[in-house]
Amino acid sequence: MTRTKPPADVEERIARVSFADDGLVAAIIQQWDTREVLMLGWMDAEALRRTLTEGRVTFWSRSRKEYWRKGDTSGHAQYVRGARLDCDGDAILVEVDQIGVACHTGTRTCFDADDLDPSVGSAPAGDPS
Repeated sequence: MTRTKPPADVEERIARVSFADDGLVAAIIQQWDTREVLMLGWMDAEALRRTLTEGRVTFWSRSRKEYWRKGDTSGHAQYVRGARLDCDGDAILVEVDQIGVACHTGTRTCFDADDLDPSVGSAPAGDPS
């Protein structure tokens, strides 16, 4: 299958990303309407290009060393509703319409695990308030 060339504006957007030395950038996946954080994945320029032009989230698998499009084998797809670059250009927030669960463990979000900070909401150490 021959790929068509992405629009220049997509290439301009990708050029603004500060990819790490390994060529990857963190992609935080968020449900577009509820703002629920679903998962974190990794993208290189090609994965980001596919995500922005195809409308389905594509990641780079660091362990398998290959691209994977969320939902192709599980049916739990992520349809892109928007994407934003953070202020430093080194993280991407991808807003999606999540179909099914996002986590490989079978939960809606990868962030249903243990709470690391049981003192959330208390004053920082040394703060008298």
